[in-house]
Order: sequence, then C-alpha cells, then structure tokens
Amino acid sequence: MRRTLLLLLALTLLTLPATAQLGKLSELADKAGSVLKGDTPLSNEEVGNALKEALDQGVGKAVTSLSAQDGYLMSPYKILLPEEAQAIVSRVSALPGFGNVEQDLTLRINRAAELAAKKATPIFVGAIKGLTFQDAMNLLLGEDDAATRYLEGNTSQALTGEFQPVIRAALDEVNANEVWSKVVTAYNKIPFVQPTEPELDVYVTARALDGMFGLIEVKETELRDNPALRNTELLRKVFARQDK
Repeated sequence: MRRTLLLLLALTLLTLPATAQLGKLSELADKAGSVLKGDTPLSNEEVGNALKEALDQGVGKAVTSLSAQDGYLMSPYKILLPEEAQAIVSRVSALPGFGNVEQDLTLRINRAAELAAKKATPIFVGAIKGLTFQDAMNLLLGEDDAATRYLEGNTSQALTGEFQPVIRAALDEVNANEVWSKVVTAYNKIPFVQPTEPELDVYVTARALDGMFGLIEVKETELRDNPALRNTELLRKVFARQDK
C-alpha cells in the first residue's frame, strides 16, 4: 500500500509544472498520510468532549449503582470489617447481646458507603471538566483502564478529604458509630486485652473509594471493548480511533 501511494505521488509530480510541484506535494502527502492511518481526522474538541462524555457515563453508572440500597452490600465491592475490627468482634460476639454484631456492623458500614456515594458525583464532575486535550488523547489511546487511573490519580486525595466527612456523618446516620462504640467498650473491658479502637470512618472511606474506582474501571473497559455501548455518534467516531 505504501509503495503504491508513493508511486502515484511520484507520477503525479512528474506531470506538473515545476512551480506547482511543491504545493501539490504537500497536499498529496497529507492525503496519503490520512489513507495510511485509516483515520478520519479528529478535532481537539471532539476528542476532549468524547472522553468527558465517556467518563461522565462511567461515573454516573458507578454512582447510581453503588448508591442504591445494597449497592455496596450485595456487590463485588462489599465492604468487610477491617482485620483489627474482626479480631475485636470475634471476642465480643461471645458476650450477651453481641451475637450478631459482625453482620450488623457490616450492614451498617455498607449503608454508610451507599449514602456517601450519592454525594460523590460533583467531585468527579469537577475532575472531568479539567481534562485537557493532551490528557484526552493519552486516555483514548492508552490502556483499558487509562481513564480510571487518570481519575484516581488526580482526585483521590481531594475525594478522600471530601468523602470522609460524608462517611463519618453517614456512619452516625445509620448508628454504626454507636454500635462500634459499644463493641469497643465491651472489648476493652475483657481482661488482658490491649485497648484499641480502629477508626471506622477512615477505613470505610478508603474501601468505598476502592469500590467506586473499581466499578468505573469495569464501565470503561466495557465501553472500550464493546462498540454497541457507544450510544452517541461522538463516542462511536472518537473511540473508533482506539479500535485500530
């Protein structure tokens, strides 16, 4: 294919006057480059808008899914008690009134994450709006999780700062902190144990964000791998570039 294009280019130039050869060379080279790449040229605006649209869709689906009742609890992103908490619970569960404490706490911390997830969208939207054209091109032609890793790398610290107070309030709203306080109080009264109190809000925040990014990654991979999910003309046009 390259040889044919170069031959046609040379023959065309031979038939032109010398004064026209330079301009025609540039024009034909541009066309040849387009044919060789097999791509319809994309504008900066198209690439940027398509990546923002894709991220909006992925974030929207992740937030909607995880913020629903049982969104975390009945998903692969279910949040379990931290190891140090499990050690405490296993000792306390033998005490009267604490028989179902592990199931109760697990339910409550997942409910807290589900409540917090409802407030995550504006934080992600701000990060998506800041996407530059160069960022967009890197994400379009990058790995299957490139967009997710971009969000994670550029928003994790800010998200944690914004998310943790929501988680803390949500833990209070579902009475998880009250239950946990009773568990710790009962545990610390057991003879010869080392008094402890893992911070539930810090732990639940980290696990909730892990789940959120995990689901966004799944949605990104699906969009990259399945053209049928590209439900707008812009997504179909732009993501066709990464299929080649």
